[in-house]
Amino acid sequence: MKLETLEKYNDIVIQMHDNPDADAVGSGYAIYRYFQAKGKRVRLIYGGRQPITKSNMKLLLQELAIPVEYVQELEAPELLLTVDCQYGEGNVQRFEAQNIAMIDHHNTGRVSDAMSEIRSHIVSCATICYDLLLAEGFDVNADIRIATALYYGLYMDSKELSEIRHPLERDMIDFLHYDRVLVRRLNHANFTIDEMETAGIAMIRHSYDENKRLSIIKSNPCDPNILGLVGDLVLQVDSIDVCIIFNECPGGFKLSVRSCAPDVAANELARFLTAGIGDGGGHLDKAGGFISKRQYEKRYGEKGIESFFFQRVDEYYDSYDVIYAKDGVKDVSGFCKYRKKAYICGFVRTTEVVPAGTVCRIRTLEGDATVTAGEDIYLMIGYFGEVYPIERVVFERKYRVLDASFEKSFEYPPTLITQADGKTRKLLPFAKQCIVQEEVRVFARELCKDTKVFTKWDYEKYMAGEAGDMLCYTEGDAKDLYIIKKNVFGETYEEAE
Repeated sequence: MKLETLEKYNDIVIQMHDNPDADAVGSGYAIYRYFQAKGKRVRLIYGGRQPITKSNMKLLLQELAIPVEYVQELEAPELLLTVDCQYGEGNVQRFEAQNIAMIDHHNTGRVSDAMSEIRSHIVSCATICYDLLLAEGFDVNADIRIATALYYGLYMDSKELSEIRHPLERDMIDFLHYDRVLVRRLNHANFTIDEMETAGIAMIRHSYDENKRLSIIKSNPCDPNILGLVGDLVLQVDSIDVCIIFNECPGGFKLSVRSCAPDVAANELARFLTAGIGDGGGHLDKAGGFISKRQYEKRYGEKGIESFFFQRVDEYYDSYDVIYAKDGVKDVSGFCKYRKKAYICGFVRTTEVVPAGTVCRIRTLEGDATVTAGEDIYLMIGYFGEVYPIERVVFERKYRVLDASFEKSFEYPPTLITQADGKTRKLLPFAKQCIVQEEVRVFARELCKDTKVFTKWDYEKYMAGEAGDMLCYTEGDAKDLYIIKKNVFGETYEEAE
């Protein structure tokens, strides 16, 4: 997406997520100033259950004179542009709009298009906005307030620049002429005296599960961002991998989730804890959520909230199995032999799309997988448009190449996303036809419960399968473990003798 494509709209509202942080404010303000310079009628807003109360954010808004509005109602604008969030997510109050655009760095499954700029490989939304503004020739250093807002957004979302990983982020740090004195003041305004006491009392009263390496903490009422700061601190304890911190707030309970456990995605756990009684979401390592007191009492009556969290955490950990492909198949009971049906499918040589050595993310039906392009790495395009990596030697054993392009329409076109620049590349223009050879065999069994599989392709992220999906491994390679969705398996495999 280019900002110039949005200039056809005159009535523009820029929306940040509820209880906006420095990244949301910095991103929103920079884009606000761009459209203001273009002569547009533009507003910068956020919704949610309460206005900003965190001391450093109030100082930022005051010192930079950022015209942020806290609203609960909004007449449908010509264009609603969300920044540092995505329309329809749980942490974004829903407002009607004639047209919707998005700029964000959270990975929710969306990819960039003509009205969205989604780069989940970038550490801050401010960096994306900085890049979009430079592409339009907008001078972000013309006003020190813009440069400072962008810099502070990156600074805070990268944990004081400790998580910088992309060249664009380093360029941004070098390029911006920001107010260093103000940034220093902001760094020393994260807590008030009362909030420091609240955080200290909360950590003293923590509950700890040694087996799960989990801490659950109840805090006194405070700004929701304080929950996250406490969670970040608690996760630095050597024996804690997952932390849930919560407090009571108007209308319910606010919670913050932190995780460095590979099999516990913070956003997944937040959604699990709030399912049916609120909403939750965020990143793999940090997330948040809200539980409605009315919905909670309707479902759980007078059950104490702390007891609820312990119960739901136990249910979450009991709800799935974890399998590591590197360990191979330890128990073959229940596995049956199947052969792939002889249908035409597609394949792509990765080096025809990107140079060898390029780290890429492919979107599969079971989750994202990371692969490095190379002469010996192909990508298969399956019956429903699902994409999965395959080694060249395995491909040549399993498939016969046909002299024709693979042309088929899917609801979601197969894509590849390069890690370095976040660009999305369509795979179908590079796809060729191939057909399964009769000797291809797999062993498979139905999953009895939800399962997370760390494949041999990616030991850091898992493929997620639900009860009823099929756990498979290739005949002759017990470490080539993966999950195939139930409907896909039924269409593409049949029992073998």
